Amino acid sequence: MNLIDSLKVKIFADGADKIGMINMYNKNYIKGLTTNPTLMNKAGITDYEGFAKDILKIVTDKPISFEVFSDELPEMKRQALKIAQWGDNVYVKIPVTNTKRFSTCPLIKELSDMGVKLNITAIMTLEQVRDVVSSLNSGISSYVSVFAGRVADTGVDPIPLMAEAVKITRQKPNAEVIWASPRELLNIFHADQIGCQIITVTNDILKKLVLVGYDLDSYSLDTVKMFYNDATTAGFKL
Repeated sequence: MNLIDSLKVKIFADGADKIGMINMYNKNYIKGLTTNPTLMNKAGITDYEGFAKDILKIVTDKPISFEVFSDELPEMKRQALKIAQWGDNVYVKIPVTNTKRFSTCPLIKELSDMGVKLNITAIMTLEQVRDVVSSLNSGISSYVSVFAGRVADTGVDPIPLMAEAVKITRQKPNAEVIWASPRELLNIFHADQIGCQIITVTNDILKKLVLVGYDLDSYSLDTVKMFYNDATTAGFKL
């Protein structure tokens, strides 16, 4: 883990499986946790508040983000204020728009000015970054979560966009940029190289951390052995 320990970017574990979340929480290199309604739904969670409060009994000293799920700004506000009361380490995730493409920046400004720690999520453009950053209170901790992985899914290189997002966010000293939805472990190093403060990583990618620094000749041999063993197990003949 020496290479990982030397990185400046903070790794946040992203998931909704309780056992996996607690396992990651207990690792020194995991500096925070995030989840979202989609992950929670996939995990079969039906009691949103009950699940969150159960996790918060254990996760007490690392930041953790929970998302509102209303599509109307007044209800988003009510949910945000409720979630914020769950713990000092809780950040409230607010989507950058609702499903009707109405910007949530007025609500972001209102909540941030009230002292609510926010994690603005689903950001994918620099215009959105600028609007969000201008809405944040300089004195309140907040996260600007840019979905670099989804940007990459469209065929666009996210690295220049993320680097510019980091520059824009420097306007607010208590705001940090999250490299969200990474697609591969290498993205951790990309985020570190451009000065991104945080990257959210799922357990599937985190499992690959043991490969960091692994000898490529040995990895090549491992791969050859895998192909050979699988062909043998399958009983293939020509």
